[in-house]
Amino acid sequence: MRHKKTHTGDKPFSCSECGKCFSEKSDFERHLRTHTGERPYLCSECNKSFPQKEQLITHQRIHTGLMPYLCSECGKCFSLKGRLVIHQRTHTGESPYSCSVCGRDFKNKSNLIRHEKVHTGDRPHLCSECGKGFTDKSDLMRHERVHTGAQPYSCSECGKRFSYRSTLVSHLNTHKVQKSPTVEGES
Repeated sequence: MRHKKTHTGDKPFSCSECGKCFSEKSDFERHLRTHTGERPYLCSECNKSFPQKEQLITHQRIHTGLMPYLCSECGKCFSLKGRLVIHQRTHTGESPYSCSVCGRDFKNKSNLIRHEKVHTGDRPHLCSECGKGFTDKSDLMRHERVHTGAQPYSCSECGKRFSYRSTLVSHLNTHKVQKSPTVEGES
């Protein structure tokens, strides 16, 4: 019966909030949670709740460490199929998302969306200290370290602290400087 509805287009369940229609009652009820905020599926490990059972199952992989999606090219594992698909593009070179303004290509849609803000000038995340705007909240948080002096990254070799991960990475290279080999018996 469910399959038959795909051919007939029969969608008797209509959402009064947004007008979206559904052929199955279960799909309609799941959709309603997007409006009510109901989150009936609770993680027994951390008490985080989810509107859909599938989301809970995916979330629980954080606790179990289950990574069922394996890259056949390099063996790297992923908890989500979508992350594997995006990762595989590093092997194929595929970048299916293109900016309509400048033509730059991206491996995933979220990076394209973030990039497009460069052209629109949309910078909704404002620094409360200086008013500078950022396209992403993560960029704002990184910027705020200029004002707070926070140094969340530390060197495992010497303990020196850094505000930015990139600075730590550069610093770590100083510990890898090759010492010139000495021949036994020579000073």
